[in-house]
Amino acid sequence: DEFRALVTDYYGANHPSVGLLGTANTDWQSEIFQTGITHDHNLSLSGGVANIPYRLSLGLTDRDGILKTDNFNRSTVALNLSPKFLDNTLQFNVNFKSVTDKNHFADHGAIGAAINFDPTQPVYSNETAYGGFFTWKQPDGTPNRLATTNPLALLEMRDNNSKVNRYIVSGSVDYRFWFLKDLRANLNLAYDRSEGEGTVNIPATAAFAASDGGRDEIYSQEKKNELLEFYLNYTKGIGDVKLDLMSGYSWQHFFRDNYNFATSEDGSKVLTPESRDPREYYLLSLFGRANLTFFDDYLLTFSVRRDGTSRFAPGNRWGLFPAGALAWKAVSKEKGDFTALKFRVGYGVTGQQGINDDYYPYLPRYQASFENARYQFGDQFYTTLRPQGYDANIKWEETTTYNGAVDFGFMDNRLTGSVELYYRKTEDLINYIPVPAGTNLTNFIFTNVGDLENKGVEFSINATPYKTANASWNIGFNITANRNKITRLTATDDPNYLGVFTGGIAGGVGNRVQIHSVGHPANSFFVYEQVYDETGLPVEGLYVDRDGDGTITPNDRYQYKNPAPNYFLGFTSGFNAGNFDFSFAGRANIGNYVYDNNLSDQTSYSRLYGPTGYLQNLNAGYPGVGFTNPQYFSDHFVRNASFLRFDHITFGYSIANLVPKTRNLRLYATVQNPFVITQYDGIDPEVFNAGDPGIDNNRYPRSRTFLFGLNLGF
Repeated sequence: DEFRALVTDYYGANHPSVGLLGTANTDWQSEIFQTGITHDHNLSLSGGVANIPYRLSLGLTDRDGILKTDNFNRSTVALNLSPKFLDNTLQFNVNFKSVTDKNHFADHGAIGAAINFDPTQPVYSNETAYGGFFTWKQPDGTPNRLATTNPLALLEMRDNNSKVNRYIVSGSVDYRFWFLKDLRANLNLAYDRSEGEGTVNIPATAAFAASDGGRDEIYSQEKKNELLEFYLNYTKGIGDVKLDLMSGYSWQHFFRDNYNFATSEDGSKVLTPESRDPREYYLLSLFGRANLTFFDDYLLTFSVRRDGTSRFAPGNRWGLFPAGALAWKAVSKEKGDFTALKFRVGYGVTGQQGINDDYYPYLPRYQASFENARYQFGDQFYTTLRPQGYDANIKWEETTTYNGAVDFGFMDNRLTGSVELYYRKTEDLINYIPVPAGTNLTNFIFTNVGDLENKGVEFSINATPYKTANASWNIGFNITANRNKITRLTATDDPNYLGVFTGGIAGGVGNRVQIHSVGHPANSFFVYEQVYDETGLPVEGLYVDRDGDGTITPNDRYQYKNPAPNYFLGFTSGFNAGNFDFSFAGRANIGNYVYDNNLSDQTSYSRLYGPTGYLQNLNAGYPGVGFTNPQYFSDHFVRNASFLRFDHITFGYSIANLVPKTRNLRLYATVQNPFVITQYDGIDPEVFNAGDPGIDNNRYPRSRTFLFGLNLGF
């Protein structure tokens, strides 16, 4: 009813949009969401056969998502054998695990469609066309491809199923030499292989696929990871000095092959040409470590790794990553008020070469044109090849960390904690960035874009304020203050270089609302400063002229806030008394900001009525937003997303020897994600988006789970 009133009041009773209004009152989100039921069963048995210890475990999980038609099923079998020989100087550990995953994937596009769809329209129409679902149509009766798709039709008329079989075999051999008891050799071998296949079936009667004649798609993926690792470890005590030396070699191989092919439902039209995409890369490592302990109070450690990756060109493949640390136990046993007091400092360099699924970022390659970008010659369309972007000089991203800390303990360690300062410098950041037109044959490449620094302080404390023979109470708390800043983006200082644009959003074409700029935090929002009227409402299209030239231009955009919180907090507590136990855990982020793309894309009245004959819902009732046209770059949509979240609250009750031949019985109930305290008006202040952190747009909602369980030991 509110939507009907909005359309009528905004456009007037004689406007064509009013004639499009329906008579239904449909809550589209209620139509697509559900309460998902999950059951999870695990059975484990352990023992020994012919002096070979074993552990066998079986598992079964079936989970319905909170989006209708979303289902996940997993079955697992795991076996561990751990025999020992030669007076335990030769030890084997063999593991086998088989996992079968079955998925029915729901179309997550239904979430955005439910937010946007006209609530005055019914779910189903009286017509049999398009599966009986209400559909916005053109005058000729065909689906209006510019209009929002019926959300429930996206779920009910798309059948996407996959099955993945995964096998993991690993083994280790540990041998202590008979002629030198302090020297041991360890060999680790592992093989991880998965084979997946799936199908997507959409009937030609589905409005959202009618122009293609439906869809009949098959896809598959083969993955395998292999590991060989060998190291020698020597430990020796010489007087008051303890020596621990280790040196080794590691080899890893990663392989992936994807296959995809799709046609119309009747097979007469190729929608996705048959394609394969096999790729692999290798990691090699040489490593060593030395730990020295003097008089049980002074600890010194050194380590070094030399890592090589096939992802980079031969001249950049190898990286050297050293580390060292020193610690002094000023108090190691009860002395005055202290139980323990320890000072430590550390330094280390780590390398990063993981670059999404691009295993060859340094090689020039060609890519086949997409189906909608083929070259027409006469009546025929031909697939062409185009060059992909690459950086022949891409290399390791390196992070150097310096830290100093104090660890302490009081009252027989019933109160413990630590305070740590750190400084972390990342050089040659690897990122997927846009490149200026004319400088490359593509719009984006993976490359090293600059340097970033993080600095902060961490504090943690754990206490046992109450403890008796039958009851105890434990609490823990930690807080981290962190600041990050980009210190370099170009090979030479260029004060006129604005930075690297990022943060893609829905709405418009290629709009980006974040930027990496020198002197500012990574992913800072890059927006206009909104002007407000005397009542506190934003004035459409009116922004602060920050450069003072008398006009509003892109030069007036500025770096404003960023997604990284200034403070991270965490807390836990556990209480048990007799057979009863109670625990909870939570965390908080303070000072993190989110760009609410749902608001920026869904609050302008211009989207209400499509001139091709359809209506869309919008957040017109949101306080302070009622723009006629979208204002994507207004800082009005950058919102404080600080929050306090409880991760779980658990109650349990245990009974020993309740039934003959049973060891214990525990019943428990857990609420996961019970509540969040925040001023953020979006669906969730905690935005997970690796590519564009801090952009909130039609995300799969985080569920609240009520879990009831039983553990029984025989």
